[in-house]
Amino acid sequence: MMSGIADRLLQATDTLTASLAGLRFAEPTTHVYNPLVYARAPHELYLRRFGDSRKRVLFLGMNPGPYGMAQTGVPFGEIAAVRDWMGLSAPVAKPDPEHPKRPIEGFACAKSEVSGRRLWGLFAARYPRAADFFADHFVVNYCPLVWMEAGGKNRTPDKLPAAEMAPVTEACDRYLAAFLEQLRPEVAVGVGGFAEQCLARVVAERLTGPAKPRVGRILHPSPASPAANRDWAGAATRDLERLGLWT
Repeated sequence: MMSGIADRLLQATDTLTASLAGLRFAEPTTHVYNPLVYARAPHELYLRRFGDSRKRVLFLGMNPGPYGMAQTGVPFGEIAAVRDWMGLSAPVAKPDPEHPKRPIEGFACAKSEVSGRRLWGLFAARYPRAADFFADHFVVNYCPLVWMEAGGKNRTPDKLPAAEMAPVTEACDRYLAAFLEQLRPEVAVGVGGFAEQCLARVVAERLTGPAKPRVGRILHPSPASPAANRDWAGAATRDLERLGLWT
């Protein structure tokens, strides 16, 4: 029998999607994707299968990568990890409008999301069964939007003008607070500095009572980071050991 946690997480997801739907962004942004809309089916599978219980640890990412969550609807959603390790697959529709240089092919996408391959690869190496990892851990992204320029270049949330990000931040802070309230982790871990800052702000400003999680951080696995290209798995493992989460 379901606990209802996944249902409430999906309600928070729908609220977030509705809050973001009417927002407009100026050039150089030309296209905005929200995989919580067109990849809703695999995202819902992810929440229902793995998010329907309290967690000891919540990992927070920033926003979708072009070959990860943008394709699969799962945070850091490198296709092989989602399909083969998690055992998830579902139809994915098309965003409208679709950027000609950033096509959405769902689980048929042949490209690999390096950040997701690193993150989920680390977890899968320690937990060969996905269910064992998700018994105590969960992963969510702070923001579901993907911003792109005319040439196809990705724009991350920290690069957008403050005025454009203000309503996004408000909606995403509410969404993150809902996940923290439902999953009630002991430790909330930002994957990178931006995510850690978001966690610290939401925990300080939106959560009440004694059950506030401790906030920590691991190195982001992005290949754009020189540090991440030097044994990211080893560095992230040491971060988790310092946080007392892994031994």
